[in-house]
Amino acid sequence: MSPNAAESVVKSDSPNAEVKFDHPNCQLCTSKNLPYLFSKIRHVDTAPKEFEFYSLRLMKLIAEDALALMADKEVDIPTPCGTWRGVAADPESEAFAVSIVRAGDSMLQAVRELVPGIPVAKILIQRDETTKEKTPVLYYKKWPKNVANKTALICDPMLATGGSVIMAIKSLLEIGIPEEKMIFVNVISCPEGLNRLGREYPSVKIVTGMVDPMLNSERFIVPGLGDYGDRFFGTVE
Repeated sequence: MSPNAAESVVKSDSPNAEVKFDHPNCQLCTSKNLPYLFSKIRHVDTAPKEFEFYSLRLMKLIAEDALALMADKEVDIPTPCGTWRGVAADPESEAFAVSIVRAGDSMLQAVRELVPGIPVAKILIQRDETTKEKTPVLYYKKWPKNVANKTALICDPMLATGGSVIMAIKSLLEIGIPEEKMIFVNVISCPEGLNRLGREYPSVKIVTGMVDPMLNSERFIVPGLGDYGDRFFGTVE
């Protein structure tokens, strides 16, 4: 586990609340500005334009932490005054982004602003609202060429039951991407989803902004922020 990895007990954003989960490769974004940005995007009265603005700021911080996991090659960096021991990574050639449509397109936007030339995969997975467990259904997937040996940055802002991301992970395994080469980039998680990923795919790394305490009877994260895709793209009814 990395030095910044999330412990099995973390403070939630609710006063005096602790959230317990079990995942060996989950780390929380470390930016001190997260409470402010989350306060903006969680508020029920935040308009779509404001939501987009503040959530993009937040997602870039989270995505930077995810990209940092790839910067593990030590190199000597020449400076005007000497040499500094730094790190190197080239995510444009060493990684590809996987957007779980539609909400994942918001996180994809943040990733592409940081790595403009990164190849993009699209996978459409939707919850079957007629089932009690909101079972995920795979409708579409499209991969870029030459993804062998590359790191997959899986983009989906909300981790609830884990059904959608697990389906995406299975699809990546089918094309030869190992768990160890997957990073799930996420805004809000909950213990149910984290525990499930920890049991089934513990080697998949997760970078999340915050862990909320629970799911409600409709399988939405609580306190959460509602439907991320609807709020980001301005389609709230």
